[in-house]
Amino acid sequence: MRISSDHIIFEMNQINTPALTVKSGSTVVFETLDCFSNTVKSEEDLVSSIDFSQVNPATGPLFVEGAEIGDVLKVTIDAIKLADHGVIVTAPGLGRLADQVQVEETIICPVSDTHVDFKGIQIPLRKMIGVIGTAPSAEGINTGTPDAHGGNLDTTRITEGASLYLPVNVEGALLALGDLHATMGDGEIMGAGLEIAGEVTVTVEVLKDFTLPLPLVETDDFWVTIGSHQDFEEASQIAINNMANLIMEKSDLTLIQAGMLMSLVGNLISSQVVNPNVTFRMELPKDVL
Repeated sequence: MRISSDHIIFEMNQINTPALTVKSGSTVVFETLDCFSNTVKSEEDLVSSIDFSQVNPATGPLFVEGAEIGDVLKVTIDAIKLADHGVIVTAPGLGRLADQVQVEETIICPVSDTHVDFKGIQIPLRKMIGVIGTAPSAEGINTGTPDAHGGNLDTTRITEGASLYLPVNVEGALLALGDLHATMGDGEIMGAGLEIAGEVTVTVEVLKDFTLPLPLVETDDFWVTIGSHQDFEEASQIAINNMANLIMEKSDLTLIQAGMLMSLVGNLISSQVVNPNVTFRMELPKDVL
């Protein structure tokens, strides 16, 4: 089953018409545009030429039968397939060097099965999904903004082999995703990773009575809690609080002891610091629990 990139949205919203309906346990391929809707074709296409109403398209949404309000949608990322080139851009006013950037620049990078070629520098692939989420329960949220529903989390742990747990706020969940990166450093400080088109194969499963904090990423080695907020400290606090709750749920430790465990083996990391809400994550090795 497949959703083509003809089915894109720019707002995660409960009124969006589903592009496909599947049963829990189904595997679906999402074809995705890059974050510029595939409009940047050459290094002459600068930021000033980009239509920002068409930025961060997400393919979908997917309606999952049996997903009811209060449930959790487990999204297992089976595979990420990338195009043969990606793009990174900058311009005055963008990113964390905004005041020091004087000119626009666009760089097209070839992408192989293993590496990105950036100006002759060979960078190992770090495939990931930037935008992934379910519809929020109230007003729609644009696909460029991360929040409790997911959205533009830009979290490098959301990659092949990981499972992302998202809230079901509306019937069917209405999952959508896009904004792939061939590689991106934690923080995404210039406002872009290597933006690239591609396709993502996921398996979706509806979970009942799931009590761990959301959004949540599970990898082979880590539990990863996520917090997004306009304020840096608040975003990081959400991630920390969520991990404390996860530790207490999965062990006999008290809140204080959970905090101690995070101080001993946990890692607080910025996922991105450039979106309307910034995103932090707290990582804990699974083998300690």
